[in-house]
Amino acid sequence: MDFDHLTTFLEISKLGSFSRAGQKLFRSQPAVSAQIRQLEQEYGQKLFDRVGKTVKLTAAGEALIVYANRLLNLKEESLRAVSDLSSSPRGTLNIGANEATCLYVLPDLFAAYHRQFPAVQISIYRNFSRKVIEKIEDGTVDVGIVTLPVKSPSLKIHSIFRDRLMLMVSASNPLSRAKGVTLSEIAEQPQILPKTGYTRQLFDKLFRPYRSKLRITMELASVGMIKRFVAAGLGVSIISESFAKDEVRSGEAKLIPISDVQLTRELGLVYRRDRTLPRAAAAFVTLLRQQNFPVDGGHGSSKR
Repeated sequence: MDFDHLTTFLEISKLGSFSRAGQKLFRSQPAVSAQIRQLEQEYGQKLFDRVGKTVKLTAAGEALIVYANRLLNLKEESLRAVSDLSSSPRGTLNIGANEATCLYVLPDLFAAYHRQFPAVQISIYRNFSRKVIEKIEDGTVDVGIVTLPVKSPSLKIHSIFRDRLMLMVSASNPLSRAKGVTLSEIAEQPQILPKTGYTRQLFDKLFRPYRSKLRITMELASVGMIKRFVAAGLGVSIISESFAKDEVRSGEAKLIPISDVQLTRELGLVYRRDRTLPRAAAAFVTLLRQQNFPVDGGHGSSKR
């Protein structure tokens, strides 16, 4: 059994194309086709059918896909298990978090971790919290930093960081001189919103009574883009305080407390309760919980 063949098989099933899978894996289309032919000879079944310009899994292919994922996960676990036999953590730390957490919360922590454990490679799965949790539960990711609350009996959860949500406005916006702002006043402003995620869900809930007068000018997938357009004066946005420190420091934007409601965003460290963490991941958990990094913010607590 060749693990490369299984990797190729999974990419084709995901992309629906031999050529696109080859491009992603840096292999020629003839090489990809040869790998699939060898797999089909080994299993004695056809794995793909051509449907127009795409390919679809056969019944045999559908059956194999579950085992292919399991075999590749077992391969990664075996590599980590062997690397864990060394006196110091080695191998790979597989961690999941969303984009904003990766950009604005984790860099200092990763730098401290790398100083202590330079032999460990850090691999980041970047996605929404719910997707990160799915990857932790299926064993693909060792630990995750996600937005709380999380309700899953299979996960151990440690609250590590609580951030205040504030209104971000450009330095030229008349509200920039205000000491505080109400939801009603915010509703009068043009809004720049994230497309999805915790802050968007909170916004939709809070501003339901003001729906008739809301002006949503932009919906963006990136916190970085939201900040740039707010600073340019195209609208206002509710954002985590720690995400906008650079813009406030440079004078491009202001953060204003929301006076009629207390809004916070809480991050938690999560990992499987029933699984022994690889040494690299266990070292990360220990470092995060014991050291006074900026990520902790003085708000950390533990939920077991």
